[in-house]
Amino acid sequence: MLMKIHKSYRDVVAICDSELLGQVYEEGEKVLEVRENFYNGEEIEEEKLIKILQDLAAEDATFNIVGKRSVEAALKAGIISKEGIKKVQEVPFALVLL
Repeated sequence: MLMKIHKSYRDVVAICDSELLGQVYEEGEKVLEVRENFYNGEEIEEEKLIKILQDLAAEDATFNIVGKRSVEAALKAGIISKEGIKKVQEVPFALVLL
């Protein structure tokens, strides 16, 4: 998985499964674009990612999460619920604005 933190008035955390980087998924009106300039960051293992997600959620960050493994890690971290997961061409994603 890849994680990149964009510094703004609040942190914007972009997380994706590595193999999805640079891909575009379209389904009707919905488009999911996994842009390299937004998502390409540090390669990170699930256990470490879960801890970072929990810490950043406590600091009022927002999250853009794409891919099965990344979404599962966010579920385990408790920052999203199953109801918050959407899909485009069977690729799960979630947006979190805390």
